[in-house]
Amino acid sequence: MTQKIKRLEAHVANQIAAGEVVQRPASLVKELLENAVDAGASEISLHIKEGGKLQVQVIDNGHGMSLQDALLCFERHATSKLTLAEDLFNLSTKGFRGEALASIAAISQVVLKTKTSEDELGTEIKISAGNFQETNQLVAPKGTSFTVNNLFFNIPARRNFLKSKQIEQRHITDEFHRLALAHPEIGFSFFADGDPLFVLPIVNFNQRIVQIFGKKTQDKLVPVSEETPQLKISGYILRPEAAKKSRGTQFFFVNKRFIKSSSLHFAVVNAFDGLIANGIHPGYFIKISVPTASIDINIHPTKTEIKFEDEHTLFAILRASIKHALGQFNIAPVLDFDRDPNLDHPYHDTKKQAVYPQISVDAFFNPFENEPLTIKDGSFKNAAVFKRITPGWESLYSGLHESAYETTLDPAEEPNAVFYEQQGTQEALFASDVSDTATGSCFQLAKKYIVTPTKSGLLLIHQSRAHQRILYEEFLINFTHKKAGSQQLLFPKIIHFTKPEVLLLEELIPSLEPLGFNMSVIDKESVSITGIPITIIADHIETVLIDFINSYQNDLLGDHFSQTDILAKALAKTMAIKTGDYLSYAAQQNIINLLFACKETLVSPFRKTIINTIQQKDLDLKFL
Repeated sequence: MTQKIKRLEAHVANQIAAGEVVQRPASLVKELLENAVDAGASEISLHIKEGGKLQVQVIDNGHGMSLQDALLCFERHATSKLTLAEDLFNLSTKGFRGEALASIAAISQVVLKTKTSEDELGTEIKISAGNFQETNQLVAPKGTSFTVNNLFFNIPARRNFLKSKQIEQRHITDEFHRLALAHPEIGFSFFADGDPLFVLPIVNFNQRIVQIFGKKTQDKLVPVSEETPQLKISGYILRPEAAKKSRGTQFFFVNKRFIKSSSLHFAVVNAFDGLIANGIHPGYFIKISVPTASIDINIHPTKTEIKFEDEHTLFAILRASIKHALGQFNIAPVLDFDRDPNLDHPYHDTKKQAVYPQISVDAFFNPFENEPLTIKDGSFKNAAVFKRITPGWESLYSGLHESAYETTLDPAEEPNAVFYEQQGTQEALFASDVSDTATGSCFQLAKKYIVTPTKSGLLLIHQSRAHQRILYEEFLINFTHKKAGSQQLLFPKIIHFTKPEVLLLEELIPSLEPLGFNMSVIDKESVSITGIPITIIADHIETVLIDFINSYQNDLLGDHFSQTDILAKALAKTMAIKTGDYLSYAAQQNIINLLFACKETLVSPFRKTIINTIQQKDLDLKFL
C-alpha cells in the first residue's frame, strides 16, 4: 500500500507559514520593527518604496548579531527570546516564536547587514526565496540593517491581492504609530520613497502623542492615572468634543505591547456614557502594566490579542479611572455651586468654626440721581418723591390714548421685519407642500422619506440614500471626464488637521481636484483651501473634509475595486443630505428626477435599499 502522508519540503512549509505571519507589507514592517526594539536599539529608521511592495528597510543601532547568529536567525523556530515552555508565561519581548524571519525570507529577496560591538567587521547575508545566495564580511556600524525587496515575487497570486500604494502605506503608517507610541524612549524615523514622513526624537509619552498627531491634539489630552497592587494604568484620553466617527485614535498598550480588546474598549465607552452621542468613538492612549504571568500573549498569530487572568477586575478599574479623570478635570457634568472657601475644611483642622459670610446692603442707593436720597420708611409711597426723582415724568405718558392700541403695525418699519418676512416665507413653503400633497404630488414624511403617488399605490424614497446614489454616480462621471465646477474663494481658508490627516489629504489632492477641490498643504498640520465644489457652502468646508476623512479611513478596510470608488463613496456619504433635513417641494422633485436618471435606482452605494412601494391593495386591507 502506497504511503499517502509525507513531510513537506522546507521551502514549502516556510511559504505556508508566511501566509500567517506576512499578510501584507505592514506585517513584515511590524516584525522587523519589533526585532529592532528587542535588540535594544535607541534609534530606528524605516524606509519603504511603493507602499512596501518594492522595498522595506529597517535600520537600528541595537546589539547586532554575530556571523553564527545571523545565519541561524533565518531557521524556523530559532529564537533568542525563550528556551523553556515556562518562558511563554514570563515574556517581556515583542517576538518569541522564531518564525518571522524565516517566513519573510521565503517570499522575498532579503539583504541583512549586521555587526556587534565586539566584532571588527560586520556580516552581510543575501537570501532569495529562502535560499542563501552569498555571505560576506564588510565594514558596518553597530546594529542591524534588514532590507526586504520584491515581497511575494515568487508567489504572484499573493502579490495580486495587495492593494494600491496609498492603502498599503496607510497600513504601514498605522503599525509605525503603534510601536512609536509604545516606546517614546526610542527615536523613530519614517521615510516613504525618500520623503521624510515622521522624524520622532526621544521624548515622553505626552510629547510622542503630539509628535504623531500634531499640536492640535495637545489641548485635548486628559491624563489618566491609577495604580493598584494588581496593575498600573496611565496615559491619556481625549476630551468628549474630540470624539470622532472613526477609530483612528484608540490605542491600548499592555506591557508596552499594542493590543486590541473589545472588553477594554467597552470600559472606556461606558465611562464616556452621556458625554458623547451614539456612533461616536472616544479617543484614548492607555498604558496598562500587569505582571507578565497574569497574561497570555500567545493566543493570536499577530500577537495583538491578549488573554487576561482577571479581565473583570481590569474592566472595573479602567472604567473607574477614566470616570475619575473626567470628573477631576471638570469634563463630566457636575452640580457646581458657588461656595465660600471657608466652608471647605482641611482634614487636619476639622474642629475650626466656619466663618459666616457677611452681607452688606446699601439702603440709601438710588439709581435715579447722582446724590443718594434719604428715605426713612424705605419705600416710595409718596408721589412727590417719585416726581422729584424723575424730572419730566409727565412726558412718559404723553400721546397714549385708546386709538394707539388699534394702530396696525407695519412689519417693514419694525426692527423684527426680517423675522416676519422669514416667517411668511416658511408659511408659504409649508402651504405649497400641503396644496401639492392634496393634489397628489410628492411630500416629505418625518423629514426622512419622500412620498409620491403612483398608479398602483405609494412610492417611498429614502432621501439620504437617494442623494448618496445621485452624488456617487455624479462623482464617478467627474472623475472620468473632469468637468466638475469649482467656486474660488476670495481669501484662502486655512484649516488645521492632525499630521496623519494632512498626510492622507496630501495623497488625495490629485484625486480631489477633478471634483472641484483646490487645496495645497502648507505644513504637516495645515491645509490651504482656495476652491471648493459649487455644492458646498464655504463655511461648511472644514466639517465636510473632517467627515470625508473619517469615512474614507473607514472604507479603507473594506473590499473596493479602486481608490476612485472609495473616494466617490466617502464624498457621497459626507455631502449627502441627512435624515432630519427639511426639503422644499422643489428639492423633493429634484431628488426624484435625478434618482430615476441614475443607472442604479434601487440601492445606495453602500447596498442599502432606497425605494419601497406600498400597493393600493395593501392600503385597502387597512380599511376592512
